[in-house]
Amino acid sequence: MRIVLLSLGFVYYDISLANALSRLEDVMLIVPKHKLDGFIENVEVNTNLKIYHQPRFRNPMNLVTVYKIIKQINDFKPDVIHLLGGHHPWFNLILPLLRREYALVTTVHDIKVHIGDKSSGKIPLFIFSLAVRYANRVIVHGEKLKRIMKERDNKSLGRIHVIPHGDFSFYKKFTRRVVNEEDGLVLFFGRIWEYKGLRYLIEAEPLISEKVPTGKIMIAGKGENFRKYQEMIVHKEKFIIYNQFIPYEKVPELFQRASIVVLPYIEASQSGVVPLAYTFKKPVVVTDVGSISEVVDNGKTGYIVPPKDPKKLAEAIIDLLKDKEKRKKMGENGYKKTENELSWDNIALKTVEVYKKAVSDKFLSNARRKLV
Repeated sequence: MRIVLLSLGFVYYDISLANALSRLEDVMLIVPKHKLDGFIENVEVNTNLKIYHQPRFRNPMNLVTVYKIIKQINDFKPDVIHLLGGHHPWFNLILPLLRREYALVTTVHDIKVHIGDKSSGKIPLFIFSLAVRYANRVIVHGEKLKRIMKERDNKSLGRIHVIPHGDFSFYKKFTRRVVNEEDGLVLFFGRIWEYKGLRYLIEAEPLISEKVPTGKIMIAGKGENFRKYQEMIVHKEKFIIYNQFIPYEKVPELFQRASIVVLPYIEASQSGVVPLAYTFKKPVVVTDVGSISEVVDNGKTGYIVPPKDPKKLAEAIIDLLKDKEKRKKMGENGYKKTENELSWDNIALKTVEVYKKAVSDKFLSNARRKLV
């Protein structure tokens, strides 16, 4: 099978999937140049890599870029085109033409714009819906997301497939040195927007400090204005704050230092932070929102707590901070999960099955068109 992967969103996800698929099938990965910085060496030799320049969305030069991409696709003659992310408005507008020639699959990482997320909100909702509307098959990262998408986009459940977010083991390649774990250090990692629920972790800190006096909270990431969070903090000395974009080579250090990783989200689809924590053998505490809890084995790889509940959040964090052996065991369990359920080889096999169904859909559609 010949497969085109068009990278439109999270390049580290796209490269990992392309590498695994290329061990099974003939794969072309088309990636915007500006997203490859720091990652190009991770593309395996079996993957046919094509790089394109992506102008700003309002720039009419996007027409030239789209034309070049279409030519590369036509020259490759794929059986299926897989849109990863579906965030390019110019490309999405020509999907009806592509669907006449090729089977289309779309992966939707986030099925809606999250609360307070101004970066994703810049792209009109109808742009996302085009990628879903014209896809023969759609991939999401959880059963809850599948049901929501069915209701929202009127897609039959049979055409929506659940494949989990894969592991982030390639981040280990950025490790510059081995760093010891800091006992009692809680890590919040990633973009900071309202839906991430950082305020509830800040509100939980006094409760945590009461039971674990040596505990500290490390916040690493950027997003909205951080001043409002600074004003919520009761004990400034209990926080280590990196309110900035975190360079890739810095990520392994942060996760090595952490005792546990916390996702106090109030709303979400799925998150790559969970498999990233598992990669570094760290247990997680997550809230039961979206499909995040579907990749956490409660009491085995971490804890699942209700959203917007600082008390329950604090209790779960305290339990782990007080028991080093439990943390270690949960971290090992999470790591094993990345080697099996969340491994890219496993995900590639499941994805190929989706491709086969999409190609079958296309064949039947062509047959019906000829009859008409």
